[in-house]
Amino acid sequence: MKPKAVYIHVPFCEQICHYCDFNKFFLEKQPVDEYLQLCVEEMKHTVKNTPPDEIASVYVGGGTPTSLTTSQLQLLLEGIKAYFPLRTSCEWTVEVNPGSAGREKLEMMRSQGVNRLSIGAQTFDPGLLHAIGRDHQAEDVEKTVRMARGAGFENISIDLMFGLPGQTMEQFKDTLQRVMALSVEHVSAYSLKIEPKTVFYHLWKKGSLLLPEEDTEVEMYEELCSHLKKTGFIQYEISNFAKMGRQSRHNLTYWNNEEYYGIGAGAHSYLSGIRRMNHGPLPKYMESIRKCGLPYREEHRVTVQEKMEEEMFMGLRRLSGVSYATFSQKFGITINEVFPGVVEQLMKKNLLEDTGAAVRLTKNGLLLGNDVFEQFLLS
Repeated sequence: MKPKAVYIHVPFCEQICHYCDFNKFFLEKQPVDEYLQLCVEEMKHTVKNTPPDEIASVYVGGGTPTSLTTSQLQLLLEGIKAYFPLRTSCEWTVEVNPGSAGREKLEMMRSQGVNRLSIGAQTFDPGLLHAIGRDHQAEDVEKTVRMARGAGFENISIDLMFGLPGQTMEQFKDTLQRVMALSVEHVSAYSLKIEPKTVFYHLWKKGSLLLPEEDTEVEMYEELCSHLKKTGFIQYEISNFAKMGRQSRHNLTYWNNEEYYGIGAGAHSYLSGIRRMNHGPLPKYMESIRKCGLPYREEHRVTVQEKMEEEMFMGLRRLSGVSYATFSQKFGITINEVFPGVVEQLMKKNLLEDTGAAVRLTKNGLLLGNDVFEQFLLS
């Protein structure tokens, strides 16, 4: 099947967050206009090599896409429409940093066809925002949501983090209450991970990063699940919650182990059974596009064994789990034949459960997902 999803990476930020390990650069003095033109050039060469079907989801992430000027962002959005045929029902998401998108920019995005926003709130506590290196205030989130509604957006997601340095349960509960007051359609919430080459990593190595106890982090996750369930959200993935019918189609592409296009510096793609990673540094990315139109740094043809492994540890992130029938249809062999005894062993540990049609994580399994996923590595 042809890919039906597109990811576009905008690597520019006006502030570098202390936890972020994504491919990003300070916006000031960067060759932004040339970068955007070369992104569009990459689109042209990519679809020539792998012609698209109708696209069901587009996700413009970063970095901070809304750090671009209105005209710069419009150029990028128009390029996407020029090379990727979008379904009438296409879910088109742009990541928004609170306070970085005014009414003009929001109205332009909506007029171009963008119909979903992912707003990076992370927390509503002023002290925690400062501690993690965010450059917005809590009220900026509320203002951005109001302006987005005024511009016609009916599908808004809020990104949250928990397990932040010095974060208490009271602070996290307050954040959840403030998110619910916004009446958004989707919430993504991830625990802080200390990644190499970040400010937090260096502080952690020096022993000067005060993190909540593991038990507190677990309590925060349980509070998240409980609170959102009470307020009408459906948990459909370990870290994602949506109102009915508002699940992220784009993220489901990854969890369903489907192929997708990836455009931009440091972007990943999965096309025709090959996973590729683009050059990350801007000079290398831009030079590669100028020379041959494509910026691939690495590529790997995925083996059948790897596809089966990915089917399990990506699919088990969904609360619906991995369908026995779908697995057999894809690979011509059953889950239990490929992974003999693994499901049974994990069921005995109360980490997996069998619904008859699928295998899925239990409540305990949601807390220990990585431990479960490791059991489905064949080598």
